[in-house]
Amino acid sequence: MATSTHAPATKNIIEMAVATAYLTTFAAAVKIAGLTEVLSGKGPYTVFAPTDEAFKKLPAGSYEALLKDPGKLKAVLQYHVISGYFMARDLKPGEVMTLQGSLLSVAISSSDTRVNGAPVSKVDSLATNGVIYGIDAVILPRGWQLLVAAA
Repeated sequence: MATSTHAPATKNIIEMAVATAYLTTFAAAVKIAGLTEVLSGKGPYTVFAPTDEAFKKLPAGSYEALLKDPGKLKAVLQYHVISGYFMARDLKPGEVMTLQGSLLSVAISSSDTRVNGAPVSKVDSLATNGVIYGIDAVILPRGWQLLVAAA
């Protein structure tokens, strides 16, 4: 798990996502889903943000389908956010409630941290209203599936 430096935060979660080269798809999706106001608000929030590479791993057509359904996109993105300010040292194994309303599973080992099985690749990016982690997959609540384009 890569670590980040701990300089004092000067940007909120949205400003950080927009300014982070590997979170451009996430930042754009947040805007389309109408979550900009929430994630630039007081918080605090801990965000497990899928990297651009994570969005590229989605089945063909599923990201485009989400963009056409802002309600579902909003729910998927809210599933990546928990209330509270959790640095890597503060995360505990187990389940935690997301803003979407479903439980997210956190697993911690000596070699890595995972959320719903997705590896956390970037940790402790501090924002004025929370912390952002980069994860290597778009995660979904239990039982959810993204539409796959017909071949």
